[in-house]
Amino acid sequence: MNNSRWVLITGASTGIGKELALCFARNGHSVVLVARSENKLCDLSEMIAKRHHVQVVVIPKDLTAIHAPKEIFAELLNQNIQLDVLINNAGAGRSGLFKDNDQSHNNQMIDLNIRSLTALTHLAVHHMRRHGGGKILNVASTGSYQPGPYIAVYYATKAYVLSFTQALRKELKGSGITVSALCPGSTATEFSKRAGKADIKGAMSPHKVAETAYKGINKNKSVIIPGLLNKIFILASKLLPGTISASIVARIQRKLTESF
Repeated sequence: MNNSRWVLITGASTGIGKELALCFARNGHSVVLVARSENKLCDLSEMIAKRHHVQVVVIPKDLTAIHAPKEIFAELLNQNIQLDVLINNAGAGRSGLFKDNDQSHNNQMIDLNIRSLTALTHLAVHHMRRHGGGKILNVASTGSYQPGPYIAVYYATKAYVLSFTQALRKELKGSGITVSALCPGSTATEFSKRAGKADIKGAMSPHKVAETAYKGINKNKSVIIPGLLNKIFILASKLLPGTISASIVARIQRKLTESF
């Protein structure tokens, strides 16, 4: 299998991850699909193979399990897959007051959004150094740029993703490995429903987010922000004091949670 260009995508069963898998396959990449739902991954695998005639490998895995990242890379080695691109897309959120949320949910969110992403990135860096380079895309959020009342832990995990990505990009400069962060805003996926809130009107389609991400990673952009409104939102977040940003986010998130 090592003659193909391979991309590994976590959280590939739905939403942005699914669209990224379709986008890369459309452009000639073979894909490794990782998510918890084996049935959804197999359906997507059949669709990709039929439409785009590339190789597809399905690895059903719960990334909150501590050994999952090593098991994934062991499977790549077992199948002689040389990874060209890693996309850390899997993520989870939880809306509501921090004091009311079950701590087990917070722990799972941190495990998925931070610990597994960090472990997969570490493994990918060593893998790519052995094979002459590669690309890593970590999915952060517009929420990486401000505090997030009513969705506090999620925003904090995405702030970590952005900071980690930018630091690692600097460390790996000149190594042949590029690292980019994708910062989408509200996207019409199952994420909001799972997080316990309504979608923002005018949420971007996951297809558009994926297409923007694909172009951005190939242009070696440090931070990829889909959509003009999201760019304006992030710029405003950088200029406003944190207390004001927190008040704005609180009003938005409270309304979305109450209208769910």
